[in-house]
Order: sequence, then C-alpha cells, then structure tokens
Amino acid sequence: MERRKRKGFFRYDNVGILFVLPAFLYMLVFVGYPIVKNIVLSLQDVTVRTLTASDKPFVGLKNYIEIFQDPVFTKSLVNTLLFTVCCLIVQFLIGFLLALFFNQHFRISKPVRGLMLIPWMIPITVTALMFKFIFGTDVGILNYALRSLGIISQNIDWLTSADTALAAIISANVWIGIPFNMILISTGLTTIPKELYESASIDGAGKLQSFFKITLPLLRPTIESVLILGFIYTFKVFDLVYVMTGGGPVNSTHMLSTYSYKLSFEMFKYSKGAAVANVLLVILLIVGVFYLRATKEEEGNG
Repeated sequence: MERRKRKGFFRYDNVGILFVLPAFLYMLVFVGYPIVKNIVLSLQDVTVRTLTASDKPFVGLKNYIEIFQDPVFTKSLVNTLLFTVCCLIVQFLIGFLLALFFNQHFRISKPVRGLMLIPWMIPITVTALMFKFIFGTDVGILNYALRSLGIISQNIDWLTSADTALAAIISANVWIGIPFNMILISTGLTTIPKELYESASIDGAGKLQSFFKITLPLLRPTIESVLILGFIYTFKVFDLVYVMTGGGPVNSTHMLSTYSYKLSFEMFKYSKGAAVANVLLVILLIVGVFYLRATKEEEGNG
C-alpha cells in the first residue's frame, strides 16, 4: 500500500515538487538562514569581545534605536534614496530615448545596440576602477579634458570633495544602468503591434499623438517593471561605492550597504551593522511586494 502511494506521488502532479525542491533547499540554506541569523544578531550586543561567546547578551531593539539616532546612518539613508532616485530618472530617460532610437531598425542598429550592452556586461568592480581613474584629481581624464578645453584652470577634486563625490558615483552607475533600461524597453516596444500605428496614421494621428496614445499606455507594464527592478538593483549598491570612495570623504557618500559593512568589519560593531542591513532588507522587501502586486495585476488584466 505504501509502495503504491509512493508511486502515485512520483508519477502524477506532485512530481513538480521534486523539481522545485533543490531550489527551495538552496534558498532555505543560503538565503533564509542568513536572514534569520542576521535578525537574531541585530537583537544582540555582539562585538569582538562577545563574538565567540556561547551566550551573547540580548538587547532587544536597542541597536535599532541607536542607529536611528546616528547622524551617519541618517546621512547614509538620505544618500541611498538620493542616489537611487537620481540614477533611476537619468538612466531611464536616456535608456528610453535610446530604445526609441534603435527601434527604427536602420542598417547598423543591431550592431550598435549590441555595443551599447558593454557597460552592463563589464564587472562593476572594473567599472568602478575605470571611473575612479576618470575622476582622479591629478591624473584623471576628465580634469585633463576640461583643462585642455579651457573650462577649468585647476583640477577639481571629484572623489575627495563632499560636494562632487556623490555626483561622480551617480554618473558611474548611470553609465552601467542605461543598457539595462534600453534593452527591457526595447523588448517592450517589440510587443506593440505595428498595425496599431498604421491604423492611427490612417486616422490622421501624428507621431506625437501615437506616442502618447499608443506607445506609452502599452509600455506601462514594462516601465513599471523597469523602474521597480532598477530601484532594487540600485538601492542595494555596494561595490561601486566601496571601490570609488569607500563611503568618503567624511562619510559623504556612505550608502546603507557600505555603512553596514563599515560598522561590521571596520568598527567591529556586528550587531549595529546587522541592524542597518535589516533596515535595507525591509525597504527592499516593501518594494518587492509592490513589484509582485503589479505583476499579479498585469497577469490578471491579461
């Protein structure tokens, strides 16, 4: 009887569970456990002295209260939001325009569009080193070009000045994110039937009217996905900032991720670092829920 039940389990619909099981176990071990462990860590007082102790002191929400009173944390949160919003706006607009441009299908559109993917394919660490060289004070390409054109008379401290460091990082991330926006929007444009534009043209609609009445409404699901996914990818930025400025100068470019790293592995305040990481996690979870709801509504309408 039990053997027959096992055969029934493996032969019919439940077989799908076996295919999902490896991915579920992977997520449980390598994602679920670290998240739970990090939450527990944030509720304790773990430093270098208590790291190996079997009974770590429990402090409840003390770490969260202290980080929200920390001006560097507040600065990091504001920087993260400002960085994310600026990057999203600029890279989306440029990516959208490029997608419309390459959608015209001229002779070299495909090769050029392929070349535009290079910034997205290059490892972020390499991109960070490249932009660090571009924005260098003494040997930077940008300062050399501006001096050659007579725009500036002395070098600008792009990465070592609190006034310009964040803008330099934003420009680097925009360069990375433009291909991501362009490709996703280009894919969305290919799903719009050409017959709609032909019908609109017959009815006397111009290109501007077709854009606002056909292109934008039908691209709405794609635009929502691009913006939400872009927010998630940008909000958790770490390696780009860490390589280019390390959070400096004077904490002016710290993001939540880099400040969490600094607290944990430079100041050895592991519990406070975990608390900052959990704040980042909660924000991304909220955005992720909105993305899932938007996707579900889109499928329901479809």
